[in-house]
Amino acid sequence: MVNAFAYVPAVVLLPFVSFLVALGAGRYLPKGGAFGGIAATAGSFLLSVWVAATVAGGRAYNETVYTWAGGDQFELTFGLLVDPLSALMLVIVTLVALLVHVFSLGYMNDEGETGLPRYYAGLGLFTASMLGFVVADNLLMAFMFFELVGLCSYLLIGFHFREPGPPSAAKKAFLVTRFGDYFFLVGVVAVFATFGTAAFAGDGSFPALAEAALEGSADVWTPGGLELGTWLTVVGLLVLGGVVGKSAQFPLHTWLPDAMEGPTPVSALIHAATMVAAGVYLVARMYGFYALTPTTLGVIAFIGGFTALFAATMGVVKDELKQVLAYSTISQYGYMMLALGAGGYVAAVFHLTTHAFFKALLFLGAGSVIIAMHHNEDMWDMGGLKSKLPVTYYTFLAGSLALAGIFPFAGFWSKDEVLYEALVHGLNDPLLLGGYLMGLLAVPVTAFYTFRMVFLTFHGDPRTETARDPEPVRWNVKGPLMVLGTLAVGTGLINMVPVQKVFGLEGIDYLHRWLDNEWGGIAGLSSHHYADIGPYSSGYLVGGETGTVLVGAAVSLGLALAGLGLAWRFYNVASPTEHTAALGGIKDVLYNNYYLDELQVWIAYRTADIAGGADTFDQGIIDGVVNGISSVSLAGGGRIRRIQTGVVSEYAAMLTLGLIALLVVLGVGGGWFL
Repeated sequence: MVNAFAYVPAVVLLPFVSFLVALGAGRYLPKGGAFGGIAATAGSFLLSVWVAATVAGGRAYNETVYTWAGGDQFELTFGLLVDPLSALMLVIVTLVALLVHVFSLGYMNDEGETGLPRYYAGLGLFTASMLGFVVADNLLMAFMFFELVGLCSYLLIGFHFREPGPPSAAKKAFLVTRFGDYFFLVGVVAVFATFGTAAFAGDGSFPALAEAALEGSADVWTPGGLELGTWLTVVGLLVLGGVVGKSAQFPLHTWLPDAMEGPTPVSALIHAATMVAAGVYLVARMYGFYALTPTTLGVIAFIGGFTALFAATMGVVKDELKQVLAYSTISQYGYMMLALGAGGYVAAVFHLTTHAFFKALLFLGAGSVIIAMHHNEDMWDMGGLKSKLPVTYYTFLAGSLALAGIFPFAGFWSKDEVLYEALVHGLNDPLLLGGYLMGLLAVPVTAFYTFRMVFLTFHGDPRTETARDPEPVRWNVKGPLMVLGTLAVGTGLINMVPVQKVFGLEGIDYLHRWLDNEWGGIAGLSSHHYADIGPYSSGYLVGGETGTVLVGAAVSLGLALAGLGLAWRFYNVASPTEHTAALGGIKDVLYNNYYLDELQVWIAYRTADIAGGADTFDQGIIDGVVNGISSVSLAGGGRIRRIQTGVVSEYAAMLTLGLIALLVVLGVGGGWFL
């Protein structure tokens, strides 16, 4: 019998081969090597579906592939971990990457772009890096692919390097995420020092050892008298630094809006399935460990809830299509973090899944509009595109309804479960309750900026000549939009928990059952352990009275409809005006992103000033004292050295004179001459 798990390395290697082919021979191939990338990602997608079907049968794979360093304390290895979580993510990443490659044929190739082999090589390496991250069986291996994902984003965001904006945005993305990754790296070292292993799954994994240590059945290292629970919290927060950077959570979110300088298909891949998804996936992968540290969960939930609302407010005033979508990405990943912090593991994975599809759809739909508008992204120059681009409009509308959380589109089901988890657990935790309230307040704001975008782009009268006569889009643009539009409508069916709760139906919570695979449950921990870890549930709706489910869903849906209605009132007119001007000075604050970019630059300069002062002190005082002492020693030694002439008779004379001087001193001191 053919074993699907034997082909897991091929899932990663196929896009890597396409990277090598495009890099080495892309200039000689049709479309700059695009077809090789499409074939490779299609192959990875088919293999991922096969692997997922194998996992659905109750099987999983956790094997070390290669040991590249070893010692008495621990070994550094490469290995593969395929369980329900990673199998699901493999399908998401490969499907979105495939559609992005196909879309690029219509977006990049048909515009006469130069450097296409470099572009397709970057897409291949980006996809391979994310897939390697997904199947990594240990934290160090995950960190290495985590960094490769960051490198690829730098290369692709700065693809148009001859223009001033993209290189600057690429450097900003690289530096801001590196700041978070510094803490991640320290966290990796702390995990090895504490547990002697960085494995995610199995009895000898660090989540299992942490649980055993808290139960008193295992000994682990902790620094200088620090209580075990406190140290585990510190380790969790260190790794969280990398998550905050990659998933663009406050305060390390500032790189993501600037990353819109990259090609639009790259934005779709970054936001939906690779770079930004990596951070949330890492928390989900380590959830068996995070569930042991309630303080860390509280921090995750509060950061997520705050980011969801904070980013949504900035999306209200943006004028460029991709900028609105960038802030919506930051906000939606905030919801996922809120769910994870609230104990809603399955809810977070559910929203990660639905968001991957409707956000890829929205970015590719924006790309279709940008093609039609000759690469103009200003929504105020659009209008009236509904009749000119019907496929783009209706698929974009489906993605917008999903993003806004409107019933029955995919985003409604996943966002509602996120808010429900935060509510039922937040009733006993003020930090979680604060996260829930901020997440709830973000709902109408999200619906408002989403449909402000839809109405300004597609409704009303055309406001420019380009909008009156837009460029037609091709089949390789429309095809991915239709696939993703279908998923934006129907993906919510994989986890219809509210319907199950209200009507007492069984067997329609497919995602819960999928992630509760009998092999190991959450993050590889044994199924009899994870359900009771920490103060929260494993992600199942607990205490879910029917009334609570209905009221929670009704409130969130009502708020979403209110936001949509407000956008309809202000912007669904023939000649809309910018009503956000009524916000006065607040609009300037929102438009300038709360001046956080300026704050970060100021901090960087002040840090440089402090570093310069420290350098002056080091060279002038510390090194000055050391160098002064050494100068005195050298000078004294130089003088004393002169008496070493090498003439024996002079040495004898000096010995005689020294003996006489010594006798005189002793004689005077001892009173010999009195």
